[in-house]
Amino acid sequence: MNINPSKVVIIGSGFVGSSIAYATLIQGLCTELVLIDSNQDKAEGEVMDLSHGLPYTSPMEIRAGQYGDCRGANVIVITAGSHQKPGQTRMELAQQNVEILRLILNQVLQVEQKAIFLLVTNPVDVLTTIARTYPELKAHRVIGSGTVLDTARFRYILSKHCQLSPGNIHAYVVGEHGDSEVPLFSSVSVAGTPISLLCRECSGLCGADYRKQVTAEVRKAAYEIINRKGATYYGIGLSCTRILRAILHDERSVLTVSALLDDQYKELEVALSVPSVLGKEGILQRLPLSMDDAENEQFLKSVQTLQESVRQV
Repeated sequence: MNINPSKVVIIGSGFVGSSIAYATLIQGLCTELVLIDSNQDKAEGEVMDLSHGLPYTSPMEIRAGQYGDCRGANVIVITAGSHQKPGQTRMELAQQNVEILRLILNQVLQVEQKAIFLLVTNPVDVLTTIARTYPELKAHRVIGSGTVLDTARFRYILSKHCQLSPGNIHAYVVGEHGDSEVPLFSSVSVAGTPISLLCRECSGLCGADYRKQVTAEVRKAAYEIINRKGATYYGIGLSCTRILRAILHDERSVLTVSALLDDQYKELEVALSVPSVLGKEGILQRLPLSMDDAENEQFLKSVQTLQESVRQV
C-alpha cells in the first residue's frame, strides 16, 4: 500500500485515460486519483465504475474533477486529444492535438506549475516538445510516454523467440514513438549475456533478416491492433502506470521516456526517447546511448523526422 499521500490527475477519460486509471487503482500507486474530461458525465461514469472496485484494492480517493483540482498534484497525466480520422493527415492531427494541449496547459498552469507533466497524447514527441516551450514548466518535469510501450513490445517479441520471461530480456527502443523508432539489437542482453552469444544456440536465427522482421513487427504493432479492435489502450495504460510507479515511488528506474533536456542531447532540439533515470523529481539523468553504426544512422534519421514534424506544427 502507498502510505505517502500522493495525487495523480488524469486529463482525458477515454480508453487510454481510463486504462491508466484502472491500472493505477489496481497497483495502489496514489492516495488520490482525479479524472477530468470535457465530457463530465464520462468522467463521472468512469469514477463510479472504478470506485466499485475499491473494496478489493488499497485505500484511494477517486473522483471526477475540474482543472482547479490539478492544484497540489504530484503528476498530471494528459491523454486528451483527437484520433486520426479518415482522410486526415498525420500533421493535421498533430496540429489539432497541439491546439488541444495548449488549451489544457493554459488552464492547468493557472493553478499548478510544480507537478510533473506526463504527456501521452500522440504525436507524443511533438506535443512534449511543444509543452517544453512553456517557461513555467521545468525541463526534467515534462515527460512524454515515449517508447516505453515500444520497448515492452520489443522485449516481448524477443522473449517469445528466446523462450524466456520478458522481464529477463534487457532491451530498448529509442528515438521517435512512431515509424522511425529504433530497436537497439546491439545492446540486447539476458542476465548480462549479449544476444549475439545466445544466437549461437539457435543456429543464427537472430541474423539480419530476423532483426528486420522484429523491427517491422515492433513498428507496426499499433496498426495491427487498431485494424483488429479499433484502438490500443491496455498496453499504453500499463506502460504509463509503470512510469507513474517509478516517479511516485522514487525508484530511479531506467525507462525510455521522451523529453527535451539541457544535457548531451540538447543540440537535437526535439523531445525523443532514450534510456532515462526516473524518480520523484522527474527525469534525473539521461543515459548515453550504446549503438552500432547502423543503429546510429537510423537514430539520426528518427531525429530528423521529429525535427521536420515540429517545424511543420
